[in-house]
Amino acid sequence: MSANRQDIFFDSDGVKLHGWLYRPSGPADQRHPMIVLSHGFSAVMALDLGDYAQAFVAAGFACLAYDHRNWGQSGGSPRFETNPWTQMEDMRAAISFVRTLGFVDPDRIGLWGTSYAGGHVLTIGALDKRVRCLVAQVPLVSGQRTFDSWVPESSRARFLQRLADDRDARARGASPGLTQAALPGSETEEWAKTVDKDGVYPNAITLRSLEMMRSYEPISFIERIAPTPLLMIVADHDTQTPVQWQREAFALAGQPKRLVSLPGRHYDPYMGLKREATEAALDWFQTHLSPPAEAVAVQDPNAAAQPKA
Repeated sequence: MSANRQDIFFDSDGVKLHGWLYRPSGPADQRHPMIVLSHGFSAVMALDLGDYAQAFVAAGFACLAYDHRNWGQSGGSPRFETNPWTQMEDMRAAISFVRTLGFVDPDRIGLWGTSYAGGHVLTIGALDKRVRCLVAQVPLVSGQRTFDSWVPESSRARFLQRLADDRDARARGASPGLTQAALPGSETEEWAKTVDKDGVYPNAITLRSLEMMRSYEPISFIERIAPTPLLMIVADHDTQTPVQWQREAFALAGQPKRLVSLPGRHYDPYMGLKREATEAALDWFQTHLSPPAEAVAVQDPNAAAQPKA
């Protein structure tokens, strides 16, 4: 465990979420900008998020990485279900939680999300103006189009029938059906084998998660993000959340915004291009959350004004 990492739990509408809270070094009376981090469709924070958080903390930012409900050590059921609407509530609960912390400047909150959570960053950035700065890494921008790219047309009718059968089975009292998240030979499997040193990746997700993804369209919110600063980090050869749609979404966003293109596939910002992705995000946060060195001292509202000399 990192020396400056604290295991914590916080509430999201009655569900306890597990997080790692990082506090940078500095005087006890300093308030620091805060970055909230969350992971993708079937991932948990133990895969990668600590590396990004450590880099941000080293630069003077406080960080909270957390697992959405139904994943990792967070509460909630059914397990391994990714519901975009409840995950957005979890993200907003994380924002509310960090704003209560005495060492956090509540007016300097940044969001960092990758893949599916990158889509949440776009959506929450449009809806919640408590957030001052956004980084969406290889984000999902269209659930319907992404689903269609994952499921070949030749087998789509059969898979949709599987989703319908699962819905009928749940009506009869069955538990939600599961499927593999990382199929053999897929990019997802390659990433999981590379980064999952402790065997924490569950490689399971409910079928209903895929059905809910089909109704999730972060691109429909993107024109409402401005004037909150937006950085999108994309991978030129991303076919998991196809890069052409990410570029389309970015074109719709207002200023201030920046697009960083990395020469790789969807998972390369977690692997061989992690340094480049982290540096781009850090630069954006330093620019738009103001330099951490300028972290302000906690003000005592009961303190009397001091006379000028």
